[in-house]
Amino acid sequence: MSNSIPADSVGLVKPQVHHFDEPLTLRSGKVLPAFDLVMESYGELNANKSNAILICHALSGDHHAAGIHSVDDPKPGWWDACIGPGKAIDTNLFFVVSLNNLGGCAGSTGPTSINPQTKKHFGPDFPVVTVRDWAKSQLMLMGRLGIKKWAAVVGGSLGGMQVLRWAISYPDRLRHAICIAAAPKLSAQNIAFNEVARHSITSDPNFHEGRYLEQGTYPKQGLMLARMVGHITYLSDSAMRAKFGKTVTDFENEGTNFGRDLRSGNLSFGFNVDFQVESYLHYQGERFSENFDANTYLLMTKALDYFDPSVDFDGDLSKAFANSDCKFMLMSFSTDWRFPPERSREIVNDLLKAGRQVTYLEIEADAGHDAFLMPIPRYVNAFSKYLGRVHKEISAEQA
Repeated sequence: MSNSIPADSVGLVKPQVHHFDEPLTLRSGKVLPAFDLVMESYGELNANKSNAILICHALSGDHHAAGIHSVDDPKPGWWDACIGPGKAIDTNLFFVVSLNNLGGCAGSTGPTSINPQTKKHFGPDFPVVTVRDWAKSQLMLMGRLGIKKWAAVVGGSLGGMQVLRWAISYPDRLRHAICIAAAPKLSAQNIAFNEVARHSITSDPNFHEGRYLEQGTYPKQGLMLARMVGHITYLSDSAMRAKFGKTVTDFENEGTNFGRDLRSGNLSFGFNVDFQVESYLHYQGERFSENFDANTYLLMTKALDYFDPSVDFDGDLSKAFANSDCKFMLMSFSTDWRFPPERSREIVNDLLKAGRQVTYLEIEADAGHDAFLMPIPRYVNAFSKYLGRVHKEISAEQA
């Protein structure tokens, strides 16, 4: 391994493409006659294939969760802080599978794929997919890999919702469900944020009713605004202060730290970008707009909005978990106001009502919703210890 690659990295990884000719009937009733799923894997599958972990990604995630694609492209995967040798999800112990969900824009079949019927990009014709559809396609991938039962299904945010769906829809196919910084369903406020983001995209003059790729363009400004709105909700006030909060003296708040760093040290007295936080949001929006598909963003936010597993059980989530055989671990973060700890506690209470075995940890962290992506010591330690017990459980059965 190159000296430029950390010892606790999974190193160089290569995406794999799995093509499925079997039709997939979606929750909407529409059918995908065939589709591709792109995945990466880390670690080694043991002889009886009992040490496999499925990683479910969040809204803007993809299959590249750990390692690097080349020494010339050293940017690590989005959860590299937690996946690797000796890390919380220890690849010395587990075979880890991470995929790009249907509707994604990182290689799995989605709006940017070519529709075999029209020979053009699917664009807005790609059907709306739900968390239930993702779990169904992931089950098909599981079969392709020859895995009978996941040691654990793991995910944060929208990924955590997929974890819950696995425990409900396929209760005999996973041992442990690890759900991080998630909710049993979106609040009205969260749906509102998603609608603002979608409207910013669809109202962009370059959206072209979703057929922007045919026009050789894309709704850059709309995507930038959507990402800026989203990014604000992922950070806490204290995280904002820490990132942009060197002491600022101005005519309003002399010597007070409110995360109001000026870019140049002087006010422009105009409508320019005066503050560092404004510059940061512009940068995040610009970078995101260059790498993420607008139609995919619309699909992912709708999947979030539609998630409510209690809908099939008279609004009682505890009934949804009645047949779940797995053990559950839930974690939440104190400053996460997108999916605050009380939302995780709702899930815990329903699991207890259903008689399920639950471990719950609420972690003090200043980072807001993004905390689940970070190597916060108490979080990583608890995560690691829990999965260590999962490994011992598997090993004991093999003995």
